[in-house]
Amino acid sequence: MDGEFVNLETADGIGTIRLNRPPMNPLSKQVQEELRAAVAQAAADAEVRAVVIWGGEKVFAAGADINEFLAQTYQSMSVDAQRLSGAFDTVARLGKPTVAAVNGYALGGGCELALACDWRVVAEDAKLGQPEIKLGIIPGAGGTQRLARLVGPARAKDLIFSGRMVGAEEALRIGLADRVAPAADVYATAVELVRPYTTGPALALRAAKLAIDGGLDMDLASGLAWEGQLFAGLFATEDRVEGTTAFVEKRKPGFTGR
Repeated sequence: MDGEFVNLETADGIGTIRLNRPPMNPLSKQVQEELRAAVAQAAADAEVRAVVIWGGEKVFAAGADINEFLAQTYQSMSVDAQRLSGAFDTVARLGKPTVAAVNGYALGGGCELALACDWRVVAEDAKLGQPEIKLGIIPGAGGTQRLARLVGPARAKDLIFSGRMVGAEEALRIGLADRVAPAADVYATAVELVRPYTTGPALALRAAKLAIDGGLDMDLASGLAWEGQLFAGLFATEDRVEGTTAFVEKRKPGFTGR
């Protein structure tokens, strides 16, 4: 898939969604729609078993295209806000392991895009944050919700109320980052993080992601019931047969994703 600003490339079971709108990868309406299309293609392609989202060696994404905000009104943004949030939600709902490879800045919408992934690998010199408050607004594409769930409400309020940026060390300490790597190694580190899942049981991985993410929005009893449904459903898969048979036969399973 080749958009003007977003591309999907696949190699060895890993799809790389590459943001390419220099110099700072602003997340314009066009970028949002191209991102949505790339995620849809990755979801539909059985050869893609895991996804890396990367903005290149210099910057992940430095936020929304503020020029597009100048002409917005409450009436227009009440519609556009849903589209923006929905574009990132397609990333969060992708039923495959995802990782954001963050070089440079991941600010505003860029940080929200990274938050929509399962993991975040950040460069040693990376800066992450939600600076929307400095524009007189708040994060509008998942920042107030995903950040609070990830680092806790008190830390999320600190970052969102102040609009300050955090470096890689603090991001790792508070749980905003999962791994820190030299800038030149960020993409390779992200690839290696998800590589083991390219040969794993794809349907079980999807079920595990659905169980965890969906369960966070439920009470415990509902979450347990949801887990049970997903667990039982996997007994209709070929990978379940292969996995249990391989265990009994004391050999490595050969999962096919079916």
